[in-house]
Amino acid sequence: MPVSAAEVQAVAAVDEALRRELLTCWTDVSNAGGAVGFVPPVTEDDVAPALDELVRRVREGRALLALLTVDGATTGFAVLARAASPLRQHWATVFRVQVHPSRQGTGLGRVLMAGVHAIARDEGLEFLHLGARAGTGADAFYRRLGYREVGRLPGAVRVGPGDDRDEILLVCRL
Repeated sequence: MPVSAAEVQAVAAVDEALRRELLTCWTDVSNAGGAVGFVPPVTEDDVAPALDELVRRVREGRALLALLTVDGATTGFAVLARAASPLRQHWATVFRVQVHPSRQGTGLGRVLMAGVHAIARDEGLEFLHLGARAGTGADAFYRRLGYREVGRLPGAVRVGPGDDRDEILLVCRL
């Protein structure tokens, strides 16, 4: 599938059809082992409360949804949340970065993050930060996109009994 068919757009309102597509994507990514806030196995009922909170934040203007589509079909998304502090309005947090498992390995993660960066620049942002779960390889992906590690929270993510992972903190100057 050519990456040129992909598009990333900022979404400020989520209707029920899009909510359903996001819920399916997030559940599928989680069950494929994606580090997006859950540990598999999960159901849509498990993911729905987190998605509804995200949709509420988007509706209130506290977050932007960067929606990845391929040929018009929802394929992934990321969330861009501005800092609440007036002293940090030039910063934002990126979270829930995901591409549907059926589309992974085709360069769409890079396309999604390039779209996130473009949206952030359009919003007047200068820095982005995010956290990556150690042991997934995600930190190497972000480093290739210009992020640098600025710290770790040791054992911050518990993915199972006796399996605590560091949260790797990464920053990118746009």
